[in-house]
Amino acid sequence: MGLRAYVACRILYQNNFTEVYNLSGGYKTYEHITQKQSNEDIFEKDFIGNDDHIYQTNPNQQENVTKKIIEANACGLQCPGPIQRLKLEMEKLNPGERLKITASDQGFYPDVKAWCNVTGNILISLDESKGIITALIEKSAKLQYSQTVCAGNNKTLIVFSDDFDKALASFVIANGAASMNKKVTMFFTFWGLDVIKKAKKPKVKKDFLGSMFSGMLPNNSKKLKMSKLNMAGLGTAMMRMRMKDKNVDSLEIMIQTAISNGVELIACQMSMDMMGVKKEELIDGVRIGGVATYLEEAEKSNLNLFV
Repeated sequence: MGLRAYVACRILYQNNFTEVYNLSGGYKTYEHITQKQSNEDIFEKDFIGNDDHIYQTNPNQQENVTKKIIEANACGLQCPGPIQRLKLEMEKLNPGERLKITASDQGFYPDVKAWCNVTGNILISLDESKGIITALIEKSAKLQYSQTVCAGNNKTLIVFSDDFDKALASFVIANGAASMNKKVTMFFTFWGLDVIKKAKKPKVKKDFLGSMFSGMLPNNSKKLKMSKLNMAGLGTAMMRMRMKDKNVDSLEIMIQTAISNGVELIACQMSMDMMGVKKEELIDGVRIGGVATYLEEAEKSNLNLFV
């Protein structure tokens, strides 16, 4: 080793030996390095995937982990749009396959971690660069959720108000919960019935007071007013314009999305009778029920909101 090794190499080279190497550290160091190590398995489960990330897993599972990664772009969508897109794309994957999704909504950074924690899917990586959030998620073979009703794990909302902004907040929460595969029930009572009225209603027979209420109350979701700064409808128009500029779905789209996501909309029968609202005036997909119907759902819930 050291100078002696260097001199030995030079002598051998000058005597026509070509396969000559000077081993750094000497033979004793080489012997220690190549013999059986006490921690030889410390990097046994580390490998670099096709996406250049370093993973720790069973080597026998590498084939599943390094499959072609499906990509989805949720940039421009506002909450709960990215989570809804995530759920939709994950449903297309087989266990072990991965989804790489990008989003510009900064709320997606904590949301995707929460979504994975709730659903049991595996968050492999989560990065944020120049305002774009990139998440890599693996679909788990053993998901924690199911489409069946789980006692104490559902969500219920009582929609009492027909204020535009409050109705909007209700459906943002409902769609977010539905994206996590939670059973969501929305109970519309009194003024909240205005939110789920049809835009084009059939002619129905009403008594005098029922007709009076119909004439004084918003005709459908597009006629709702802001709870603050309504300014004779100007505030509502500004809010809708702002939502469009920020790529936030309209209230009407959110309502249809909720129905598509399996959110159950229940109209209070007593309130309908009091307000002179007929079943034919409500949007398709709304179920008629009473307080017992709501309370049954509330018993199965761990979250109940009154809006």
